[in-house]
Amino acid sequence: MKRNRTFHRKKVWLVFFICFFIMAGLIGRLVYLMGFRSDYYYEKAQELHERERDIKAARGRILDAKGKVLADNRTVCTVSVIHSQIKEPEKVISVLAKELEMKEETIRKRVEKVSSIERIKTNVEKETGDAIREYGLSGVKVDEDYKRYYPYGSLASKVLGFTGGDNQGIIGLEVKYEEVLKGEAGKILTTTDARGVELERLGENREDPVSGNDLQISLDASIQEYVQQAALKVMEEKQAERVSILLMNPQNGEIYACVNVPEFDLNNPFVLNTGQDTSGISEKKKQDLLNQMWRNPCLNDTYEPGSTFKIITMSAGLEEGVVSVNDHFFCPGYKIVEDRRIRCARRTGHGAETFVQGAQNSCNPVFIEVGLRLGVENYYKYFKQFGLMEKTGVDLPGEAGTIMHKMENMGEVELATVAFGQSFQITPIQLAATVSGLINGGNRVTPHFGVTVRSSDGTKAQKIEYPPQKRIVSQETSETVRAILETVVSEGSGKNAKIEGYSIGGKTATSQTLPRSANRYISSFLGFAPAENPQILGICIIHNPQGIYYGGTIAAPVIRSIFENVLPYMGIEKNGTEEEENTAKEG
Repeated sequence: MKRNRTFHRKKVWLVFFICFFIMAGLIGRLVYLMGFRSDYYYEKAQELHERERDIKAARGRILDAKGKVLADNRTVCTVSVIHSQIKEPEKVISVLAKELEMKEETIRKRVEKVSSIERIKTNVEKETGDAIREYGLSGVKVDEDYKRYYPYGSLASKVLGFTGGDNQGIIGLEVKYEEVLKGEAGKILTTTDARGVELERLGENREDPVSGNDLQISLDASIQEYVQQAALKVMEEKQAERVSILLMNPQNGEIYACVNVPEFDLNNPFVLNTGQDTSGISEKKKQDLLNQMWRNPCLNDTYEPGSTFKIITMSAGLEEGVVSVNDHFFCPGYKIVEDRRIRCARRTGHGAETFVQGAQNSCNPVFIEVGLRLGVENYYKYFKQFGLMEKTGVDLPGEAGTIMHKMENMGEVELATVAFGQSFQITPIQLAATVSGLINGGNRVTPHFGVTVRSSDGTKAQKIEYPPQKRIVSQETSETVRAILETVVSEGSGKNAKIEGYSIGGKTATSQTLPRSANRYISSFLGFAPAENPQILGICIIHNPQGIYYGGTIAAPVIRSIFENVLPYMGIEKNGTEEEENTAKEG
């Protein structure tokens, strides 16, 4: 009996100690959770009872050189539903289907889906969003949002680029300057009960978005519009496949206009500009066509430049001292290099001519001879020195690089063809940037659009800096090149670019695309003004024109027409003629 009581007492104490340790453990755990982990679990509890909706930030605007808005924002709405708060699902489905012009089956799937928040449609016109809000439907949220809007439609489409449904840049300046333009999204926080129903008395907490910065660029909308009209006109007249025209400041690399027609509608960037019916083609084929439409040939595509590249051969030859303006040549209509007879554009030949006359006549044998005098190693040295083996660094995505023979694979025949602009490929932007350096006194420039970043309220501005580039030729060589190219326009093959009262320099080109048997040509002209102190450089490239295809005949007049309008607009005055000077004296 005594033994049983002792056993029972021990059992009671054992139970007591077990309970004590359990309680101590629970109390210790509670103290730990409340004292040391309270913040963590408070945040978890808040997350369970808070619902978050993003507010898109207003994207920064893109402004032209004069402050005109090229890319702006329009207020739109995002319509969403919160499943746990919907009281009249059938009415919600009916109203949203009607106002959003969507199928009821699509709406029903999203309304009946059990989720914290389900997006029905984005980029809804503000008027439609306001109309839905007027119904006062429980569980339906209409949040104001922003959609990119381009006031000028197709103007500079392949430069500006566009944004996607999330307002993020896809191509062009929109993607290149994404970090500048995008801003910071805000939030709407609502508190709910355990069932997920909003607690109206607590209202909404709002974290306001921060607007993106504005980007001011060098492109001038007025110049771009005129150049685009000129490009469309020549494309229609010559039934060409496409036309590219680039205008830039050769002194600092600022780009005034970059046209590639046909352009596309920035407000409907997924609609083909050919008017082609895409209903019967695969998604992959359609995407390929869109990608092609969005390309910017001035920097995404390479081509054989033809005789405009003779400016590079001329500059290298003069800088190296293997040719001078007074050197004499003879052109019988061809030049034999190794076992190849390479013809001049003038089959009967130009006969005896000086180097300057050879440039005026765009004579292939003259420039072949200069290339051969330089030799492969020297020519390759200048090719690299002028920056032709590197990308220009233009502030747009997808710039293509030069396609050139390796030096070890370049024989005299390859050297001869390169010397007058064939058997290799470069981009138009590369040619324009290189020639800019050769005529501006000898300094390589970085072609660019971005000039200034400004805060959305206009209080802060930061100039975009471009590091100075290396000197590529001497000032003396640059001056000689400008003088020779001025005579090409005043006396030679570029005479159709001549403008009374202005000194214009330039070079014509007509190149044949591969395969040569297809008889497809690229006609081009590169010009600059004033010739003695260039302030603007322009290049016009016409792809596969029908009928007459010579660059001096069809491309040079395009640049002349553009310069006739742009030079006065820029404040560049005509040189006074002798008659005008005499009249002024008499007055």
